[in-house]
Amino acid sequence: MDGKLLARIGAIGFVTFAITATAIELSRKDEPPLYRSVAAAAETGVDPLKAELRRCQQFGEAGTRDPACLQAWADNRDRFLKSSQALQPQPAPQAPGPQGQPQNPLAPRAPAVNETAPATDSHTNEAR
Repeated sequence: MDGKLLARIGAIGFVTFAITATAIELSRKDEPPLYRSVAAAAETGVDPLKAELRRCQQFGEAGTRDPACLQAWADNRDRFLKSSQALQPQPAPQAPGPQGQPQNPLAPRAPAVNETAPATDSHTNEAR
């Protein structure tokens, strides 16, 4: 068989396949999606807090300076944590710090110093 003839047969086959695939795709009817998108489900219920949070999300970093956004985030945080706070016992009052002020539980703490441990020289441990 000649190489030119083989190339022509391959080209005709490719063109035939492309035309058939195009005809099948154009004859299809649009089917409704099998699932609902999350955005469509969120839009069905009107929640002013969600709308405000979406508005603040579009602000980006500028939202951290907007008082309405700060209030919306606080309300959302309260709404999210409200149910779990009722189940957990409230923490006991904290002992005053060194200057008589309550300690911040999220502040980094200084490492505890164990005064009963013998002091060792780091060079003596390496030699052993």
